[in-house]
Amino acid sequence: MVEDSRRIRLADAAITTLAREGSRGLTHRAVDRTAGVPEGSTSYYFRTRLDLLRAIVRRMSDLDTASVPALAHADGEEFAEAFTAAVHGLVTDGRERQLARYELTLESTRRPELREALLANAVPIHDRLTEQLAALRVRDPEDRARELLVLLEGLLFSRLTAADTAPAPQSLDAVRDLVRRMLRSVDVPLPSPFERGGKEGDP
Repeated sequence: MVEDSRRIRLADAAITTLAREGSRGLTHRAVDRTAGVPEGSTSYYFRTRLDLLRAIVRRMSDLDTASVPALAHADGEEFAEAFTAAVHGLVTDGRERQLARYELTLESTRRPELREALLANAVPIHDRLTEQLAALRVRDPEDRARELLVLLEGLLFSRLTAADTAPAPQSLDAVRDLVRRMLRSVDVPLPSPFERGGKEGDP
């Protein structure tokens, strides 16, 4: 258990290092400094750079899967609110994790073995979403989950790279508005804005 906790601590430090320093700045020594551990600690647990990258992918996958709402008996409205909270968390507290993911994705275009790890670790997230959409009686939930993930990637990228110039882009209300539009596009049953007592985007 102690060894597992050390690996998690170092993987978290590696995510932070990758987000702040970029791919070229990700070294074993840099992760040691971020984690505040003796030099050589990271290389002891992750012998090669590829081992370190794979550890980052596994850790991000665990965190991402945990962030997907697990609501066994939720209706569309409850799911939308839970999904909004999860996405808002990704663009605020989870910002470094997302930036690290972009760095990994770019590097994976040159490293097939890393690409395979990224794809494999995305499966649990897709499966969790498929289960949620099936519970909401969404037609073709597997395909809709795949579409939802594509839309989510676009939303996260625009928010985190400041490509979106809308005011207060990270506010909960702004994220809620986009999430609800996104969920409607994949047929999640939600009341219309007028049924909710206002226009889309109202608090």
